[in-house]
Amino acid sequence: MLKLIKKVLKTGTATVAYPAKPLEMAANFRGKPQYNAQQCIGCGACANACPSNALTMTPPEEGEAIRWSLFLGRCIFCARCEEVCPTAAIRLSQEFELAVWRKEDLFETADFPVCRCRECGHPYAVQKEIDFALSLLQESAALSERQIAERREQYETCPSCKKKHQLPASSRIDIGRHLTPEAQL
Repeated sequence: MLKLIKKVLKTGTATVAYPAKPLEMAANFRGKPQYNAQQCIGCGACANACPSNALTMTPPEEGEAIRWSLFLGRCIFCARCEEVCPTAAIRLSQEFELAVWRKEDLFETADFPVCRCRECGHPYAVQKEIDFALSLLQESAALSERQIAERREQYETCPSCKKKHQLPASSRIDIGRHLTPEAQL
């Protein structure tokens, strides 16, 4: 027995004092996703990339906003959402203690107002996403305020209304008609 006690004292502590002392996590540990709704543009890239469907983008009943929601009960902590987010609005944290008393506490939501088409009034995109695209365009192309206003009008028109304003097929240039028969092949 004395031999066993000596060996135990020589070995030292083999466990961690977890509840009393916080655990040291590795730098690349993937824990609970931290979401910043102010930084998010509501593009839905994270919802498209989520393999477990923990992230969803759905229109609420009234149609005035698009709802982003995260259900931590389905999240597999794969970090795909973090990889595809263009604004870094979602990051995986070091937090791993996710026990809750009620299932509703595992949900996180944010609502984004939609942009309505200037012509037909149909909601078709998140307003923050359009504003973000215009700000990127303004920064990269150094456009004037008038040019940005023209672009805003284009961006705030739904695709079906844009199709109505396209040139009729008879007035379009047929490139193939002007080529020699050998070049058309």
